[in-house]
Amino acid sequence: MFIESLLPLPSERLVVIAETAPLIQAAAALRTGIDLVAICRTDASLAGILTKTNVVEQISHCQGASCTCAVSTVMTRDVLLCHSDDPLSELWLRMKDRGIKNVPLVDADLKPIAIVTARDILQVLLKEAETEEVLLRDYVMGFGWH
Repeated sequence: MFIESLLPLPSERLVVIAETAPLIQAAAALRTGIDLVAICRTDASLAGILTKTNVVEQISHCQGASCTCAVSTVMTRDVLLCHSDDPLSELWLRMKDRGIKNVPLVDADLKPIAIVTARDILQVLLKEAETEEVLLRDYVMGFGWH
């Protein structure tokens, strides 16, 4: 099963801001239901992400005008991202290993398309496991097999 099986994902979860935008603008975008902001270059490709953790960390170091810095100075650049042809199970393992719950889905040009959440993946993987369980039980019980 691949990421494309999740599509279309809700578009309201994708928030994109230019890397030159002020941190306060990106912080305002992090509201209920939005845990990650995609930070893009001028060509619209992904430069990094900003999370609530990034904002809190920066605010704890603020002195004077430092909270008005550009989002590019605070964003996470080492981003786990995915493509529509990536296997769901592999993405889930990478997310679990890194302890993250949101991943940008990007196209071939690294332009953000959507945000994939751990919940999205788990729902599909659990449904797949339930289907396999039913098929196995039916096989063992001899239902539908002659």
